Amino acid sequence: MAKKVIMTPGEVRRTLLRLAHEIAERNRSTARLIVVGIHTRGVPLAKRLASYIQDFKQSEIAVGTLDISRHRDDLRWLDPPPVVKSTDIPNDIDNQTIVLVDDVLYTGRSARAAMDALIDLGRPKSIQLAVLIDRGHRELPIRANYVGKNIPSSRHEEIQVHLVETDGADEVAIISNASNETVKGERSYHGAGQ
Repeated sequence: MAKKVIMTPGEVRRTLLRLAHEIAERNRSTARLIVVGIHTRGVPLAKRLASYIQDFKQSEIAVGTLDISRHRDDLRWLDPPPVVKSTDIPNDIDNQTIVLVDDVLYTGRSARAAMDALIDLGRPKSIQLAVLIDRGHRELPIRANYVGKNIPSSRHEEIQVHLVETDGADEVAIISNASNETVKGERSYHGAGQ
């Protein structure tokens, strides 16, 4: 396996600052804005983005966490079943603008599951999607509103996002493993984005 670092800690920080500016610019009022991180690495990314937006807007930003495991479309094939994590959204989501945050957008299945999970909680005014990495290979017609970096990749490569909060350091790497028949760069809902 060959590993190539494609984003350093400084690049991750600058990218998140840019995304926060884009989100703040598009959502002029933050009164009805909730930033929601998809477990696992979407959660610390959402917290960082909300913190940056708060700095720009000088107003409090609601931050939530979302577990999508019950809304996955591959549950019947998983053994063992996924670990259910907490969903904690501080406000009622009805008529709110939700910015969903994830680390990697790949097939679009995680984003679809996240939207289903949100709709179970209420009826948001709109749902926007922010991702650190978009690696392509969509299987569903889903597109992110905010993309940190587009990383064209093959299905035999894995995108690994490491964050200080979950892994001890900020880094994005691409792992080449052409002999790997099971593509791990897809979240399989527990790896690095779908």
